[in-house]
Parts: sequence; structure tokens; C-alpha cells
Amino acid sequence: MKIWTVTPTREALGFDIYPNMIDTLGITIDEVGNDYLTGSMPVDHRTRQSMGILHGGASVVLAETLGSLAANFCVDLARYVAVGMQINSNHLRPVKTGRVVGTARPVHLGHSTQVWHIDVESEDKRLINTSTLTVAVVERARVLQQSDQES
Repeated sequence: MKIWTVTPTREALGFDIYPNMIDTLGITIDEVGNDYLTGSMPVDHRTRQSMGILHGGASVVLAETLGSLAANFCVDLARYVAVGMQINSNHLRPVKTGRVVGTARPVHLGHSTQVWHIDVESEDKRLINTSTLTVAVVERARVLQQSDQES
């Protein structure tokens, strides 16, 4: 069953307007299925920690990016936006080189909240990280209004 209300593309969310963390870390969207989104990220000088292995925070960035993108593709973007509320992440094994691949799948697609499960694997299909992301679905006008008041 197809879950997307918007065809999942980077351009659909307008991320090409300005540089952001997705660009900085080299995250790409690689595959879109009927009920999942897959993306990847290099394990290189941008994403490794001082011991030469993938930084746990970079794994979390990949997981939250994929889950948040997927969540937004499931809402009416003219009216709503999905924003991260909480992420739980477990780092299971190290990786030193190559690319890691994350796959986001929905656990719950509600009107006001969504829950996504994201697994991050190495190129040889070994599980590196598993995360659960909860997002709030809020009115777009409310988010824009709050950000205008804070700037």
C-alpha cells in the first residue's frame, strides 16, 4: 500500500534553497518504495569520530533525516509539516569506511503524530544502528509564525 501524499523527492521539500546538514554530510535519497524510504551517507572525514569510526551522532542525523523526510511525504505539505519530537538510537557495531544505508519504515501514521523505525546498515548489510523517531504533525502556518517570532 502506497503511503505517500507527495512523491518523495528532495526538491518536494525545498531543501535546495539553501545549504543544510544533508549537503554537509553527503546524505542522498536512494530508493523510494510504496512504504519505505532509503538513503545513504559516506563514512569519511565528515562523519567519522576521532577513533576513525562512524560517529554515533552522524548515524542519528541520517536516521532522523530519513524519518523526517518520509514523515513529511505523508502529509499535505500545503497545510502541515512533520517535525521531530524524540529519537531513540542504538549503536550496534562500528564501521570505518564506505557508505551506510538507512531505511525508514512507518510504525504509526496518525493525524497528530507519526512513529518511524530506521535501520542503518553497512555496505555488507550488517546492522550498524537502529533508531525510532517520533514526529509531531503540526500546521505549517503555526511553525512559520513561531519561527518568524523567534528571529
